Amino acid sequence: MAKAPRGLLRGVLRSSPGLVRLTAVRFAGQFGDGLFQAALGGAILFNPERQTDPLAIAAGFAVLLLPYSLLGPFTGALLDRWDRRAVLMWANLLRGALIMVAATLLLTNAPNAPLLLFALAAVGVSRFVLAGVSAALPHVVRQSCLVPTNSVLATAGSGMAAAGAGAAVAIIGLLGGGDWGSGVAVAAATLGSAVGAVAAAGFPTHGLGPGEAELAASGPTRLAAVRAVAAGLRTGATAVWRAPGVTTAMIGIGVHRIVFGVNTLVMVLVLRDPATSGSLPGGLAGFGVAVGATAAGMLVAAAATPFLIPRLGRPRTVALGLVAAIAVQLGLITALTQPMLLAGAFLLGLAGQTIKLTGDAAMQIDVDDTRRGQVFALQDTVFNIAFIAAIAAAATVIAPDGRSLGLVLAGAGVYAVGLAAVAANSLRTRSRRR
Repeated sequence: MAKAPRGLLRGVLRSSPGLVRLTAVRFAGQFGDGLFQAALGGAILFNPERQTDPLAIAAGFAVLLLPYSLLGPFTGALLDRWDRRAVLMWANLLRGALIMVAATLLLTNAPNAPLLLFALAAVGVSRFVLAGVSAALPHVVRQSCLVPTNSVLATAGSGMAAAGAGAAVAIIGLLGGGDWGSGVAVAAATLGSAVGAVAAAGFPTHGLGPGEAELAASGPTRLAAVRAVAAGLRTGATAVWRAPGVTTAMIGIGVHRIVFGVNTLVMVLVLRDPATSGSLPGGLAGFGVAVGATAAGMLVAAAATPFLIPRLGRPRTVALGLVAAIAVQLGLITALTQPMLLAGAFLLGLAGQTIKLTGDAAMQIDVDDTRRGQVFALQDTVFNIAFIAAIAAAATVIAPDGRSLGLVLAGAGVYAVGLAAVAANSLRTRSRRR
């Protein structure tokens, strides 16, 4: 029988000091990200001083995520050409500076436009850091341990983000839900960036890749680097298509993020309506409970995924996650009540993280190191564009209180389309083996 993921991780950590340090970079960054994004959500979505309608909520998510979605594939090429240790160190410092500017704007009651401008830049840098950490992981862990190690780290990282969100809720609850409380919570998020920068600085030059041989093979000239950046999107997409297992994972990740976007908007609007809260908390505290429920599902996925993949294979694990998501969407989310939505958040966190972890394993195993950064950046782009497009489309038709059954049913339909696409891709895989 395979070792439990936690016990295996202990052994890997003892034999790999580099993994300990890279874990510090990841966990510190994700804790800070969770704190920053929850504090920003408190300032924009649940702040009595800044009331917003569904379209304004969609605009807020768009400015937070869309710029990186457009630039991510091109920065992926830099992850495959620049020293990832230096990238992680300087990106953390830049993120900390941007977060502090956003905190200052909140504390001085600045309007939404400049606040969101700096917030979107900070979140963009955060996504860049996370893609760099994922691309660097094979340099500190042997391949045979990648799946369980990545499962534990990715999901525990999500738990750290949830803990950061909880810290933001606590700070805002203590200081008040206006701009002052949100501003202090945002400023506290700079701590994660500082810890991440210090941890990244401890690696040796090129200790996280790409290797010097790969750098030499790709050409030293600036013109070659510019061309590599410009070709980032195409190269990442080509690498995904040539690895059918990665294609399947990307399909699953994309459709889950579409439905997750719709469900997020529904959740925000339901929680903002006091009549739907019942005995459970509403507002930002209720949203924190929903985040916690999702994170709990992700933790269960961390334990389950390393056992599912060897027994089912990666494509079938993705398919299983989509089937489970359809059942949850139809059985729980359609109720459109807060308790059922929270239960659905837990189970969709389990299904979605199973798909995500399967995708990470496929990308780390099936994609070579010279293209891995571009593929992970492309994955983040799929994450963000699917999420933003879903929220933007849903915002044009959703009811003000979030009770739109047709949207929830449409989400189940999107999962079903994704399942059909995974089946079609499996046929492509079989035809290639003949």
